[in-house]
Amino acid sequence: MNYIGSKVSLLGFIDRVFSGIADGSEKVFCDIFAGTGAVGRHFKERGLRVIANDIQVYAYVLNKAYLEINEPPAFRGLPGIGDAVLDYLNGLSGKPGFVTRHYSPDGGRMYYTLDNAQRVDAIRQRLETWRRNRRISSPEYHYLLCSLLEAVDQVANTASVYGAFLKKFKTSARRRFQMKPLRLINHVKGCVVHNTDANELIRRITCDVLYLDPPYNHRQYGANYHVLETIAAYDRPAVSGVSGLRPYYRSDYCRRDAVAEAFRGLISAARAKHILVSYNDEGVLPIRDLREILGTRGPVKTFETAHSRFKADNGRVYSREGTVESIHWVRVER
Repeated sequence: MNYIGSKVSLLGFIDRVFSGIADGSEKVFCDIFAGTGAVGRHFKERGLRVIANDIQVYAYVLNKAYLEINEPPAFRGLPGIGDAVLDYLNGLSGKPGFVTRHYSPDGGRMYYTLDNAQRVDAIRQRLETWRRNRRISSPEYHYLLCSLLEAVDQVANTASVYGAFLKKFKTSARRRFQMKPLRLINHVKGCVVHNTDANELIRRITCDVLYLDPPYNHRQYGANYHVLETIAAYDRPAVSGVSGLRPYYRSDYCRRDAVAEAFRGLISAARAKHILVSYNDEGVLPIRDLREILGTRGPVKTFETAHSRFKADNGRVYSREGTVESIHWVRVER
């Protein structure tokens, strides 16, 4: 998934920093702003038990599937379908529903072709029926929903984020999406995924490594990925405007007038051996302020690397082609 702030290309850097500061006793890694879960998956693969969290439902679903599930589900409650459940869902006939009415040409918005939108609705309605009738378990439900989210993101008619749709369907958006098996990694038991506010969750957990990758700038993830949020929640929200925007959670980490207080609350409540914060030099919180807040828990060391800028479209001109990504580390002393 092409995701703002994704750390896929920075996993090597993050891993080198962790390897340099770890003493070997670290067992529990908390990724409290997990996004699509690249960092959590990486550290699960390294053998750590991961606690992950994200306030967005689509991110919760992705992490729930990849971190809590270790083996492909058996789908025993679906006799006659079982292991062929993805083929079954891919073969469903389209059925108009909320996505069709609001995010296809039928609703005047071209996020998905009419065929793909109707297929999304058919699959979502089937998953909800199976879940309501207890024919699939919670892990099975999240496995299938994760596969659907990844598939429909590949055919979205956008320039990456969902803040707007393109006026004409691009080639990839015209393709018929196909749900695929998930590549489940490792067999670490006990990983747990939450769907709540990070500043609330921090008071209820302990870990060896607390990794923070909060929003860096004014972009609100709830607005930029609102269509995926609606497909994940399938809660039929009130939508408005040209883009069909749903009501969404607004993070204090995206606001200059609130970010410092949010960071102070999170850092002060952390119960961890290490705190690692990913941030860049264009964040809404100045680096010196971030280091000052971290310094309340112990001496701060900063690691830096150059990084290519995320670009939501190819037509926009940026003043800088790259940013400086930094990881600020504290071994907690107080």
